[in-house]
Amino acid sequence: MNPPTPSEREAALRAAAPERAVAEAWLRAARDPQVSGELELVYAALAREAARRRPVCTASGRCCRFEAWGHRLYTTGLEAAFTLVSIDPALVPDERGVADAAARGGCPFQPATLCEVHAHRPLGCRVYYCDPTAQDWQQALSERMLREVRAIHDRHGVVYRYAEWRSLLFALAPLMARGGGAPTGEGG
Repeated sequence: MNPPTPSEREAALRAAAPERAVAEAWLRAARDPQVSGELELVYAALAREAARRRPVCTASGRCCRFEAWGHRLYTTGLEAAFTLVSIDPALVPDERGVADAAARGGCPFQPATLCEVHAHRPLGCRVYYCDPTAQDWQQALSERMLREVRAIHDRHGVVYRYAEWRSLLFALAPLMARGGGAPTGEGG
């Protein structure tokens, strides 16, 4: 079977993307200091737990080339929105940039070997370690932290969707370009 063409990948991203109103709500929530602060607390707790275990990265970013590594990155819509609103606007990819990264089989935030948004990456990136010793604990930690992220959605009435990273970015990118989901008085 031949790998999907770039236009087939883009069609798949578009088909998997959430409706615009949901994506806009994620962006508004991600810009809310209470919501983003709660996400940051979950990420900090995860970092402390991982640091205690001292996992070693042996892949040097190769795991972000999803197809070559044999996996996908799944995250919540709120986390994808948080990443986009937290980074330098110059790094926010447009739909074409996300589709091109998908066609290459990787992440739009990894043009070479290093992650351009490392400090703002979602839970799935933060908990994944290729270290063989991590296999014993990372799944349980991931599930526990994902429950915490789900609780943030529930507390703040934010629609919960757990989906493939690039499909979420594909839906959010054009809204970022137009200022969608911006707080009242900002964007359009």
